[in-house]
Amino acid sequence: MEKKAEIAIIGGSGFYQLFEKAETTFVETPFGVTPKISIGEIGGRKVAFLPRHSAPGSEEVKHVIAPHKVNYRANIYGLFMLGVERIITTSASGSLNKLMEPGDLVVMDQFIDLTKSRKSTFYDGEVPIKVLPDLPPIDHVVHVDFSEPYCPELRNVILDACKKLNLKCHNKGTYVATEGPRFETPAEIKAIAAMGGDLVGMTNATEAILARELGVCYASVAIVTNWAAGMQAKISHEEVIEIFSKRISDVRNLFIETIKAMPAERHCHCKDLIREALMV
Repeated sequence: MEKKAEIAIIGGSGFYQLFEKAETTFVETPFGVTPKISIGEIGGRKVAFLPRHSAPGSEEVKHVIAPHKVNYRANIYGLFMLGVERIITTSASGSLNKLMEPGDLVVMDQFIDLTKSRKSTFYDGEVPIKVLPDLPPIDHVVHVDFSEPYCPELRNVILDACKKLNLKCHNKGTYVATEGPRFETPAEIKAIAAMGGDLVGMTNATEAILARELGVCYASVAIVTNWAAGMQAKISHEEVIEIFSKRISDVRNLFIETIKAMPAERHCHCKDLIREALMV
C-alpha cells in the first residue's frame, strides 16, 4: 500500500471533525479490518485519525467498542500499513496522584500493563508480519526493549507545544492499564498506588506496546477525568465525559501545534529497537 500518512492521532469525540477536507479509508490487515480512518492535512503534514472505539468496518463513527474488545493489533498495524511513523493519542484517566487533579493534562513517561485478555503483541509466532523493508516477514517471538515506553522525542515536542500554548501539563507520570470496562475497586487502587502508579486507564499501554513492536513512535496525553476509586464517593461515566469534554478542545489544539512542530526526520531510537531485538 502506498504511503498515505506520516502521523496518526488516535482518540474519540472532539477529533471527529479534525480536517476541513479528508478522505476516508478502511485498512484490511492480517488481524482484521480497522475502523473508518480519516486522512487529511495539518500544517502541510499528512495525518490520519483513527477513532479508537468505533466499530471495525463501519461507516458510523462513534463510541461502541469496549476497551477490552478494541482490536488494537488491527488498528496499529493498519496505521503502519498507511505509512504512519508517529502516533499521538489521548485518553481519559483516573488519578491516584494528589498533584494530578481532575482536568489536568499529563504526558506519561512510563506504564504498567495489568490487562489480561487482549492481544498485546504481534510476535506470538502465529501471524507473520512485514515490518522491516529489507528483511523477510517476522514469524517468531521477538523481545523488544521498553526502557522508554513512550517516544522521548515525541514527548518533548508535545511538552514544548504545551508551553507555547500556555497549557499546564505534567511532564511525566506512570499510567496503569486495567482491563475494563468496569472501573477499579478501592483495593485495586491501593495495590496500584503501591506499585507506583499515578494514573489508571484502559487503553494506551496496549497501543504503546504494539507501536513500539513496529518501530513506530508513540506518545499519549492523559486527561485526568476523576479521582480513582476510594478517593471519592463513586465514579460515574457521566462525570468522566463531562471533564473530558471540557479539555478536549485544548488537547485538539495541542495536537495541531505538536504536528506542526514535529521534525521531518526522527532522531529517537524507536525505529531502531525492533532491528536491534532481531539481532540478539
